[in-house]
Amino acid sequence: MLGLQLPLLVVCAYQLLPGGQSRIIGYSNGFHYQDISNGDGNGEIFFNGIRLHVESPQPSVSATRGSSVTLPCRYRYEPELSMPRRTRVKWSWLPANTITTSLSPEALTRETEVMVAMGNRHRSYGSFRGRVRLRRSAPGDLSLVINELQLNDTGRYRCEVIDGLEDDSATVELELNGVVFPYYSQKGRYHFNFFGAQQACQDQDATLATFEQLFVAWEEGLDWCNAGWLADGTVQYPITVPRDGCGGLQLAPGLRSYGQQHRFLNRYDAFCFSASVKGAVYFLKHPTKLNFTEAVQACARDGSQIAKVGQMYSAWKLMGLDRCDAGWLADGSVRYPITHARANCGPPQTGVRSFGFPPLYQKFGVYCYR
Repeated sequence: MLGLQLPLLVVCAYQLLPGGQSRIIGYSNGFHYQDISNGDGNGEIFFNGIRLHVESPQPSVSATRGSSVTLPCRYRYEPELSMPRRTRVKWSWLPANTITTSLSPEALTRETEVMVAMGNRHRSYGSFRGRVRLRRSAPGDLSLVINELQLNDTGRYRCEVIDGLEDDSATVELELNGVVFPYYSQKGRYHFNFFGAQQACQDQDATLATFEQLFVAWEEGLDWCNAGWLADGTVQYPITVPRDGCGGLQLAPGLRSYGQQHRFLNRYDAFCFSASVKGAVYFLKHPTKLNFTEAVQACARDGSQIAKVGQMYSAWKLMGLDRCDAGWLADGSVRYPITHARANCGPPQTGVRSFGFPPLYQKFGVYCYR
């Protein structure tokens, strides 16, 4: 296969000198395109039937928030080369809330650069700066290591290798271990537009759940008969037991969908996703019950802060927090977590029990986060 080298991009202008002579004035736009074509030096590239292959042995990887994760990627030539060649690798990312069913050209335009590397030189970008590196544990290994995983790191990562005019890529999905929970306003049901729902989840140490995350939660038994926003701008709700008022008895269990809704005008609840927390959520032992203001102060005196809803759900789901005592949380709600259902602790199902948003002067315990 023949091709041309990529030249240094230069824009030239001619200036007329006295006597009819002219000179070229060079102008650089600040971008430098370096030739990595591995050619013969005469503007030609000879691959001699050699093909570049990029692959990942794992289509998806799960990890916990705050940990490090490795997204596998390796490249090889067919047939194998006797001498190494110069290659350029680019890792890019498509956030979970923008993923479509296929890696379409439109989807590629929404990708965010994570890291670019060539030889020993590399550069990371945006929120990934300083948190990513290439593993390089063996020849051809371009696996991406991400440190201090954040809630918003989920999505589809693409590993692209470029060798002259040849390139190939592979994708890996990154998922976080976590829990989906329904959330509604202190004012009652259906008070969030899309952006209000985003903020509400963020305030509770969570993000808006993706369709995939809600689907997994439904498979695990989540049943909620109030519609809520998801990260892609759709409004849905999960039903495991069909009933009147929740789509009707004639519909099979599943996710009920209202489809895309107007993000400013339409108002619903939210489905939030929270992943594991680094610290611990605990019920504060206190000689007396507390109103909300006293609860906040009590956690502070204990060297902690009052726990958020997302932190409680993560502690219940991922750390087995089980306590049959109602306590204040940071949003002014009162809840308690049950992992082992028993008498006098609510319904026979496990879950986070809620008292809603009682008046702030009422007395309860408190859950703190440290």
